Amino acid sequence: MGKIIAIANQKGGVGKTTTSVNLAASLGVLEKKVLLIDADPQANASSGLGLDVDAVEIGSYQVLEHTVEAKEAVRASNAPNVDIIPAHIDLVAIEIELVDKEEREYMLKKAITELKNNYDYIIIDCAPSLGLLTLNALTAADSVIIPIQCEYFALEGLGKLLNTIKSVQKIHNVNLDIEGMLLTMFDSRLRLSNQVVEEVQKHFSDMVFDTIIQRNVRLGEAPSYGESIINYDVSSKGAANYLNLAKEVIKKNDK
Repeated sequence: MGKIIAIANQKGGVGKTTTSVNLAASLGVLEKKVLLIDADPQANASSGLGLDVDAVEIGSYQVLEHTVEAKEAVRASNAPNVDIIPAHIDLVAIEIELVDKEEREYMLKKAITELKNNYDYIIIDCAPSLGLLTLNALTAADSVIIPIQCEYFALEGLGKLLNTIKSVQKIHNVNLDIEGMLLTMFDSRLRLSNQVVEEVQKHFSDMVFDTIIQRNVRLGEAPSYGESIINYDVSSKGAANYLNLAKEVIKKNDK
């Protein structure tokens, strides 16, 4: 049975989508069968794996609404062994549409239960908010990866996210685990980057992945070509970082 991992942080620009796309692609290259669910109305994970977002007719919006079965929304991506349930800008309306529904926090969980046996890993790219979309992802997930950028306001809002996770564990998903905190956008030349790494490792120790995602030009270029870093430049530092992260995730879950 596949493991469902949400990639979540309510702060924007911390590397959630970059991590979702490239972790999925790296797991695929390591011969794991992966489903990436784009649960962000910006749909960057969908375009980042080569899909034309404007042409998406069935995606995460319809899955959350339960107007289609999840398997009908699954599309092949351009990354080996990686399928995707894409998003569309319509997803922005889902929070309003679900608000009056019973068990609204469980809509995604109910929809994707049937898919768990088809994949080794299901990765959910969350929106940069703690709204109903993210709540659905955390309720459906077995664990959560929290990307933290190595910049000045890195820890700002982290307490809020951890409180949300505790609340979900208490009310909706007692089995939700923190897969790990992932340090992103690291620049070894900057004292501040090194300070953030030390601070996060000191406070959260075993919860922090050994892999650190370094700032990398190729990593920033890849989405504009609709490709993961593995497809775009497998010899880059960014590709090496995400392959190491994928190996860490596999090792942790093979125990």
